[in-house]
Amino acid sequence: MVMGARWGRRFEPVARCGSEGRSRQAVASDLDGTLLASPSAFPYYMLVALEAGSLARALVLLLSVPLVYLAYIFVSEALAIKALVFISMAGLKVRDVEFASRSVLPRFYADDVHPEAWRVFNSFGKRCIVTASPRVMVEHFAKAFLGADKVLGTELEVSKSGRTTGFVKKPGVLIGEHKREAVLKEFGMNVPDLGLGDSKSDHEFMSICKEAYMVPRTKCDPLPRTKLLSPVIFHDGRLVQRPTPMIALLTFLWLPIGVLLAILRVYTNIPLPERIARYNYRLLGIKLVVKGTPPLAPKPGHPGVLFICNHRTVLDPVVTAVALGRKISCVTYSISKFTEIISPIKTVALSRERDKDAENIRRLLEEGDLIICPEGTTCREPFLLRFSALFAELTDRIVPIAINTKQTVFHGTTVRGHKFFDPYFVFMNPMPTYEITFLNQLPQELTCKGGKSAIEVANYIQRVLAGTLGYECTNFTRKDKYAMLAGTDGRVPSKEKKTEKEEKQPGK
Repeated sequence: MVMGARWGRRFEPVARCGSEGRSRQAVASDLDGTLLASPSAFPYYMLVALEAGSLARALVLLLSVPLVYLAYIFVSEALAIKALVFISMAGLKVRDVEFASRSVLPRFYADDVHPEAWRVFNSFGKRCIVTASPRVMVEHFAKAFLGADKVLGTELEVSKSGRTTGFVKKPGVLIGEHKREAVLKEFGMNVPDLGLGDSKSDHEFMSICKEAYMVPRTKCDPLPRTKLLSPVIFHDGRLVQRPTPMIALLTFLWLPIGVLLAILRVYTNIPLPERIARYNYRLLGIKLVVKGTPPLAPKPGHPGVLFICNHRTVLDPVVTAVALGRKISCVTYSISKFTEIISPIKTVALSRERDKDAENIRRLLEEGDLIICPEGTTCREPFLLRFSALFAELTDRIVPIAINTKQTVFHGTTVRGHKFFDPYFVFMNPMPTYEITFLNQLPQELTCKGGKSAIEVANYIQRVLAGTLGYECTNFTRKDKYAMLAGTDGRVPSKEKKTEKEEKQPGK
């Protein structure tokens, strides 16, 4: 038991707190170390520094860790948090910090929710989170995934130009007395029915609650993501693992090795025939697992097979060609001129004009096998986005392919970052793994030629691939993903439209 700081109250461990009959009551809870199992917020500052800032800023933040911890131990918790805020956010656009908080942080927060604290917090009708972390960092996750009605956090100073100054607004970092004052200001005389915390700096606000419980700092398995209010389907950012100081250090040490390895893996495979490239994959540490029976190559003068696959990384078509051991073509929504030049397979960009795209797909099928990812964008989590049905109208020779990948250090996809680097980030992982499963060709009665509509065919293939991979089907689209993560519709203007736009601009 822990003695309360103000009125000598004893705080029981949260395991003794009942969760029945709380639907009309209010709870105020700390975040780090309470609703989140880990008491350290450093990984989230690191993610903001890297994703909203730069690699150099993230490195400076990592190098400052010893000084920050010394300040925390020998001076004050507030000074340590102010240092983290200044280094990770000074000079950044608030908009960029908000996007990182919406698109990058939730996945890492969701992997660290304390099961006992969540059991209690989730039982209350009115939920308030009071935290020392900047409000802008935690608010989206707290409201969307934890169901918080209000988030009380440290407020950042923002310049007239919309950039953070690196300093915090008065009354300062929300710890100790400041947490108590914030809770009183929010609730007034109707104090929370229950308070949750994990450290002495929480005792101040916990002591004014009708009940209060401590979350002990003992190791526990985090809450499964499926038990949160919403699933984490979309997220951005390059890092796979939660960047604790040790993980961040190892990542920075691996980075130069990974860059050299990625360049070697990319450029040595470009000139090689696909059958030989598969052996080169083994030599360079790329694990390729092929399941099922790939169809034979089309005979001269005969149209090719249309491969329909889920979309995990930009390299899906290339790796599929290696698994087949022969050249295939692919269509994509956007591709840079340089990537098109160095691609080992023929790549054609879609125009988003239905008739034109249909014509291109038919022409490519006449030339040979073709692969399409009808989701239109990648999804990192075990979910499949809605399939575009255009492909089903163009051929009845359809072979579904289930693709699974494993990346341990870097994600090879991005929404707000530089897509040019996507294939390099895939191959910067120590041992990137691809699992390609060739399913049976669709019987004619399940195609448009057999009387099915294009939407029925697309939905059927989506369900088959989801069942093979153990994924879940959704109705989300590329537009939904980009709206959530980047605030755009995900459209890439064609060269013609770009030219028209430039001509309309004054002075040009």
